[in-house]
Amino acid sequence: MVNNRPRILLTGATGYVGGRLLSSLEKSGYSVRCLTRRPEALQDAVGDSTEVVEGDVLEIESLERAMQNVDTAFYFVHSMGSTADFEAEDRRAARNFTEAAAHAGVQRIIYLGGLGNPDKELSKHLRSRQETGDVLRSSGVQVIELRASIIIGSGSLSFEMIRALVERLPVMICPKWVHVMAQPIAIEDVLAYLQEAIELPERNSRIYEIGGPDQVSYGQIMREYARQRGLRRFMIPVPFLTPWLSSLWLGLVTPLYARVGRKLVESLKNPTLVSNNLASVSFSVRPRSLSEAIARALVNEDREFAETRWSDALSASGMSDRWGGVRFGSRLVDSRSADTDASPTNTFETIKRIGGTTGWYYGDWLWNLRGFLDLLVGGVGIRRGRRDPVNIRVGDALDFWRVESFDAGRLLRLRAEMKVPGRAWLEFEVTANGDGSRVRQTAIFDPIGLFGLLYWYAVYPLHHFVFGGMLRNVVRAAEQRESSALSDQD
Repeated sequence: MVNNRPRILLTGATGYVGGRLLSSLEKSGYSVRCLTRRPEALQDAVGDSTEVVEGDVLEIESLERAMQNVDTAFYFVHSMGSTADFEAEDRRAARNFTEAAAHAGVQRIIYLGGLGNPDKELSKHLRSRQETGDVLRSSGVQVIELRASIIIGSGSLSFEMIRALVERLPVMICPKWVHVMAQPIAIEDVLAYLQEAIELPERNSRIYEIGGPDQVSYGQIMREYARQRGLRRFMIPVPFLTPWLSSLWLGLVTPLYARVGRKLVESLKNPTLVSNNLASVSFSVRPRSLSEAIARALVNEDREFAETRWSDALSASGMSDRWGGVRFGSRLVDSRSADTDASPTNTFETIKRIGGTTGWYYGDWLWNLRGFLDLLVGGVGIRRGRRDPVNIRVGDALDFWRVESFDAGRLLRLRAEMKVPGRAWLEFEVTANGDGSRVRQTAIFDPIGLFGLLYWYAVYPLHHFVFGGMLRNVVRAAEQRESSALSDQD
């Protein structure tokens, strides 16, 4: 069967929006070609039918090769993370892209820009985003530009900054920009707009302003996030903390986003509201509310977290041994692994007997003390034991844990039911490794507020000690089981 759908070139597939759009396009059956400076970063993330080509928007020759036989090109490129003049780089990149598209006969460019009244004094960030749209339109190729406000989704820059501020600061000093109005939109709705734009029956270049139904201040967004996370936050308004000073303060509170975040915060002086209903007339998308957008971001984060192979993510980060663990979304992850000569079967048999009368393979008196302290504060304690000393199934109580996921021979994930300021999991994964196996043990904590963070870092030295000993003894017990099994065969 011939696929008559438009052939797609996707830039920014390693980024937040582009990566999620790639998955959506593949599921919808589009023929996709991804342009990236680092093909190796995408090879394991694309489907079999998706092509990955090396190229750079600052090198027009590579763009011309990538755009051959392309109908629609998505432009998700910006230079905010650059230490150079990002406005100049954005202009050059957009000019190269649109010239290459015109030369290759591309019919449509789809671009995601930013809301903001161009008649007002826009920040450099918003001004550059809108100027990029102007440059893309300059060659005559049709451009569908979607302008959005804050994108709500786990992993988006704006959402992660709001999360960091609310999670870490029980008392927030709020400058005037906290009262600036925005029209946040859920990432799912942005993706729906982008995909519908591919086959939109429109012949001319057009700008569509997209946003959710709620016009709210940044302070209101923070309060709604705090409400859904069960946090009490006090916001103290002050008249003198300018966006520039706020960006410096943000760099201290959220250092991970310091460079890009400072440029973004400087744009918070500008309201980002939808000024017309053209998008609602032309598209079938009906965006969800702020409350639902935040709720879905938190739920989706749980789902993505449950489906992620943390061993791959940690290995790729190069930070698996960092003191305190690695942050993923709102979670803190401490992972360690060990190799053993025991087979995966015997290794997992050892793990699935954990708890109850078997104990925890290391520091049982510490586990019992933790259970006693849990009882004192109204928790379940460690007295529940386990239903069966050998067999296990999802939903089983296991001391003060609950079996959340069980894949026989491969994975055991336990969810904590003791009293902690957040949510906690303990996961064991077994994989074949030559003639033996590899065990990865991962402790995960989703802290609630500043107290949750303080709790994690306070107990982390003890966790480092206990979990390290547990892993060593799991390996030792697995090898003893292996040895006994071989002796029985003899």
